[in-house]
Amino acid sequence: MKLRGTLPVLVSLFMICFLFGTSVQAADVKIAIMQAQAGDARKYQPLLDYLIKKGIPASFVTAPNYQAAADMFSKGQADAMFSGSGVAGTMIIKGLAAPLVRPISQEGVSTYSAVVIAKKGSPKFTGSADYFTGKRVIFTALASSGEFFYRSLGASKASQTMLAASHGAAIDALSRGQADIAIVKNHVWKAEMAKYPDLEKVGEDRGENPDNTLIVSTKIDQAIAQKLSSILLGLKSDSSAEATAVKKSLQIREYIITTEKDFSWTLSLLKKAGVDKNFNFKF
Repeated sequence: MKLRGTLPVLVSLFMICFLFGTSVQAADVKIAIMQAQAGDARKYQPLLDYLIKKGIPASFVTAPNYQAAADMFSKGQADAMFSGSGVAGTMIIKGLAAPLVRPISQEGVSTYSAVVIAKKGSPKFTGSADYFTGKRVIFTALASSGEFFYRSLGASKASQTMLAASHGAAIDALSRGQADIAIVKNHVWKAEMAKYPDLEKVGEDRGENPDNTLIVSTKIDQAIAQKLSSILLGLKSDSSAEATAVKKSLQIREYIITTEKDFSWTLSLLKKAGVDKNFNFKF
């Protein structure tokens, strides 16, 4: 009689443990996104739908800034994030994340570099921080093709440094006379240069940085990371309506494997700029 009374309890406990274990395995992959980048959530929604169809539920978790995102990674509250090379590289240096895949754009590129833009007829960039002496310099914050590149050159005697909301905004400010030098992403300059006949490229960074890499937390289950990688790499050959919607929304051809080796130039640049494990995403 005692065994008969105990057996249902044991069965119930087994079912609870089984269901709990299943819920852990089926937990969402939490993708961090900045509150200021709400438009990215709409852009990436087809990808979330595609991941769900492929057996990986995913959802966005918002962070007010990159330091908050780093804290979420360290606490296991975020599993992944699509990021420019500057922030991604910082997360790698801090030991919080590792690169997984990055997209190849519809134009066939997956990396970018910094270019230095000035008014036509300006002296060529010397590759030294001394070039900025007495000049007003504008760039985007925490960008390998902006602030990080500028900081990597060492202390300068620029008369003023300004942060632009985007690379395009930096170019526009330069054209309107609000700055003397702009440091921007090469692809943005190439796309916008025809609009600014008064400006020219006077120099550039020698290395390339991975663009919009998906980084994953060092705490993520490796089986989930591998499945996530496999699904994204499979987009190239997937002609389904869902896959097509992803590629159209993100304006990409495919994803390719990305490793820390691909960040070698970026990591060197960031370290020269002063990024270490204690860096809190601001200068």
